[in-house]
Amino acid sequence: MTDEKTPPAPLPPLLLVGCGQMGGAMLAGWQADGLAPSVILDRHRDDIPAPHTVVRQAADLPDDFTPALIVLATKPQKAADILPSIARFARHAPVLSVMAGKTVGGLTAALAAAGAPGATVIRAMPNTPSAVGQGMTVCFAPPAATEADRALCTRLLSAVGDVAWVAEERQMDAVTAVSGSGPAYVFLLAELMEQAGIAQGLPAGLARQIARRTVSGAGALMEQSGLDAAELRRRVTSPGGTTQKALDVLMAPSAWPAEMEAAIAAAAHRAHELAS
Repeated sequence: MTDEKTPPAPLPPLLLVGCGQMGGAMLAGWQADGLAPSVILDRHRDDIPAPHTVVRQAADLPDDFTPALIVLATKPQKAADILPSIARFARHAPVLSVMAGKTVGGLTAALAAAGAPGATVIRAMPNTPSAVGQGMTVCFAPPAATEADRALCTRLLSAVGDVAWVAEERQMDAVTAVSGSGPAYVFLLAELMEQAGIAQGLPAGLARQIARRTVSGAGALMEQSGLDAAELRRRVTSPGGTTQKALDVLMAPSAWPAEMEAAIAAAAHRAHELAS
């Protein structure tokens, strides 16, 4: 007798506000997971297949639609314009915001002012590798959020990568600095390695190929091995060898250790400023 896994229940209907790069990546994952007929609000998308409905203006949102969750994936600067139009849905469904810099308190207050007092808002910070299903999303939920709310958000965000939760919203500034902004640091590393390879006489195309593949391959090795990053670094470093010589430069007190800490701190400070 063979054991057969029970397929997961279909995802409930959602209201997705914003279907750009991040919203589109999430929607693709949800569709593959059996998303119930949902409504997408986006003025630039018209290629969403049935049974889902796309509307270009908030005024066209159907009054009889009852989503299980509202996902805010629009640009943060559009929040003030969009929140009044979705307040009527937020009276009955929790809100998952993936808008950078918008706090739970700020969104809750804005929804209350728009006619949805007591709305439940959950905050999430995904990063751009979500576009290829390799994202990292960290979430914060206030006490008003139920376990069912958290479970649904975890399942939805798992469609584009790993999901974790923090206990305090102030930790989201550090999450933004490390994870949200982090892909840019990795891209910079690949960019600088490519430039250094060219400076050492490599053809430009080859320098780009080996720099990118080295970065992506090292990331895959770290992910699959499960070993600590420091241990992996030690394993590729022979005493007195070429890697050691390079690391002597990069790990000097005034080099990467200090600069990376300063960079993360600067990003976290800016995230706090934007959220204030």
